[in-house]
Amino acid sequence: MNRNKISGLLLFIGIAQFLLLMLLSEVIYPGYSISHNYISDLGVGKTALIFNSSIILLGVLLIASGALFTTSTVFRILIILTGIGAAGVGLFPETTGTPHLISALLAFLFSSLASFVTVRVSRTPLKYIYPILGGMGLVALTLFILKDYLGLGPGGMERFIVYPNMLWALGFANEIVEIQS
Repeated sequence: MNRNKISGLLLFIGIAQFLLLMLLSEVIYPGYSISHNYISDLGVGKTALIFNSSIILLGVLLIASGALFTTSTVFRILIILTGIGAAGVGLFPETTGTPHLISALLAFLFSSLASFVTVRVSRTPLKYIYPILGGMGLVALTLFILKDYLGLGPGGMERFIVYPNMLWALGFANEIVEIQS
């Protein structure tokens, strides 16, 4: 198995496990609202162990994926920075203040930016969809920072940062594995 194929597998596993464990955490967190609660609220209280472990693992797998990826240096750097941010979110729960906010910004910003680089790397028509999804993440991040939630609440807007980025990353990860077969 070559480095890029392993990179794609790690990227897919990291995103998939985080998505599923985040959803599990939302279900078991008492009174959790995807509209009104921040995603990082899952990192404190009853769901802290599940959520923080999952997002730290996501970060570690993104860093490893980026380190192994050989096709684009820019993509490697952006995915590694995303991984550092993701791991930081789990290492510094929202109760830590500034370290958590910086980590979340790194994860949100660099995951969105990484989608634009996929246009040069992808060999499928999806390469035109990935930056649209990343662009949605950037627009949502801007609105989130400006506290303009468009009626979605802070949790709803935050999901419009995260979900589009997870979607392009899952698609691209699968593509990397398939191309390298």
